[in-house]
Amino acid sequence: MTLKPIFRQSIPDEIFAQLAGQVLSGDRTPGDTLPSERTLSEALGVSRAAVREALGRLDRARLIQVRQGGSTVVRDFRAEAGLDVLPLLLVHGGDVDRATLASLVEARAIIGPQVAALAAARAGDDARTRLGAMVDELEAESEPVQRMWRALGFWELIVDSAESIAFRLLFNTLNQAYVPALDALVNVMAAEVNDIEHYRALADAIVAGDADAARLAAAAMLELGTAAFSALADQLEGRQ
Repeated sequence: MTLKPIFRQSIPDEIFAQLAGQVLSGDRTPGDTLPSERTLSEALGVSRAAVREALGRLDRARLIQVRQGGSTVVRDFRAEAGLDVLPLLLVHGGDVDRATLASLVEARAIIGPQVAALAAARAGDDARTRLGAMVDELEAESEPVQRMWRALGFWELIVDSAESIAFRLLFNTLNQAYVPALDALVNVMAAEVNDIEHYRALADAIVAGDADAARLAAAAMLELGTAAFSALADQLEGRQ
């Protein structure tokens, strides 16, 4: 649980990343007491103000509890933290956490069809027109990473068309978790992103205002990604 001296420009960010990584990895467990601001600043070679800023961010993320005039303790993030911790869980220590990624893939497969059904019921004329054009642009895109960005844009329009602030904020959080791993997922998600007919079927269902067809089309599309990830997970498990 050694702390490393800070050399980067964004000092509070680096302090936050180090301490958050220790909490999320289990190196610091719920109920553990963090060193004082003074001790942390000396160990990290930074100012107490930088440490205080980082601790404040950790407190707002509900990873720790800063007690006024007292100790700072580690929280049980699984019981207390919100969705904003998901991107931190997915990528910390420079690696993608497979269990968190599996949970993310599972969540999109469950949520996506419901969002698509709402979009079919609520989308305006402009969104319905744009969906068809976005499928054409997706089909014309040959660069793998750019194609994934276009696929994300397609889904962003669907989420906006669903007119649900809860789903929109959830999409933002899932997106923040997903994007850092985008390069690593290009080959895994190719089966889904390259199957244009599923995108066209979903766009057609939303344009037609058919919620049931949109739900089924979204489920069929997202299942391609889920199956590809499951196959990769099994392959990696077999190498251990």
